[in-house]
Amino acid sequence: MESLSLILAIVVVTALAFDFTNGFHDTANAMATTISTGALKPKVAVAMSAALNLVGAFLSVEVANTISKGLVDETGIRPEVIFAALTGAILWNLLTWLVGLPSSSSHALMGGLVGATVASAGFGAVHGEVLVTKVLLPAVAAPIVAGLATMFATRLSYGIGREGDSDATRKGYRVGQIASAGLVSLAHGTNDAQKTMGIITLALIAGGALAPGSNPPTWVILSAGLAIALGTYIGGWRIIRTMGKGLTDLEPRQGFAAQTSAATAILASSHLGFSLSTTHVVSGSVMGAGLGRKGGVVRWSTATRMFVAWALTLPAAALVGAGAEAVTGLGDWGTALVAAFLIGCSFAIWKISRRQVIDHTNVTTEEYVEPAGVVTTAMAMVTPPPVGTVTDDLTATIPAASTEHKPTHATTAPPAAV
Repeated sequence: MESLSLILAIVVVTALAFDFTNGFHDTANAMATTISTGALKPKVAVAMSAALNLVGAFLSVEVANTISKGLVDETGIRPEVIFAALTGAILWNLLTWLVGLPSSSSHALMGGLVGATVASAGFGAVHGEVLVTKVLLPAVAAPIVAGLATMFATRLSYGIGREGDSDATRKGYRVGQIASAGLVSLAHGTNDAQKTMGIITLALIAGGALAPGSNPPTWVILSAGLAIALGTYIGGWRIIRTMGKGLTDLEPRQGFAAQTSAATAILASSHLGFSLSTTHVVSGSVMGAGLGRKGGVVRWSTATRMFVAWALTLPAAALVGAGAEAVTGLGDWGTALVAAFLIGCSFAIWKISRRQVIDHTNVTTEEYVEPAGVVTTAMAMVTPPPVGTVTDDLTATIPAASTEHKPTHATTAPPAAV
């Protein structure tokens, strides 16, 4: 019993560590557009998001039940399997954070759990219909639906505000953007904190501390909410930069449209028990906002890298989870070896990240330049820029140069060769 209690304690701590990485990995989902448009200062934005993530953790347990009761056969799972699953999820979160790619923490967790379960009990222990209907299908549909909704909402907002005062309109949309960002943070806490609740509850059931079919205890809900809130406050500045400036250049009304559409989709999915990726929803919304503004350009080079990361998340986390489960199956020393591997890799990734520090002081600096890519260049050539602006290297919009006081030699054609 002592060994069982020890492994349960290790699993709970590791699950909360995953929840912490989920928080700073997904801060960009709620606050990247708000920070990039200047609606809120970076530190204020992450503090607000952290508080609302904590509140959101108490609003529902439907997603937690999907994980603890629906995805895998809870009666055939050992606590070591949960630990192996979390190892795969944490390492994938840290790797994608290091390179600044907004991938899905939810799918990393799902992949790690599926891989570790298959390695431990075979494919029959995974409920395939739940995996398809509540994880895979929403993963494909969510960014498309959110992107289309945001594109139309952006076009509508520009159409309605065309005759309005520019300064007043921007100010109004900034206020609306702050409110919608708060709604996304609340929705993120409601959806993502539940995934850690579900994984801890599954571990407690597997260890015999809870009866099968139990809902998450109050202490699990509170600890998961606090962990994701703390991670959110730390701020995943690398991914915030990519989401806020790497995909497209956003104005306040675009940010408002993107965040409102994303929050609606996330809250609806939480109510239905879908383990939806908030990263997929918000990324789709940001791209939709870029396409919805006349002259706006989505940087498809960044989007392509992001899509590749999305496609790799489930299988990569599953492979690591399966490998970790194979090692933990060797006994207590195997579990200790996996724990040492996880800690060592996490420390190495952190050390590498210190070579180029990105934090609240430089997350919005203009020196950040994302490579354009072939598709972006082609779209920029056929799409007229907004009136009164010219695009410089496809990454920044600057006021068009005045025609006054131009040097004479700049307007005089060179003599033709004889």
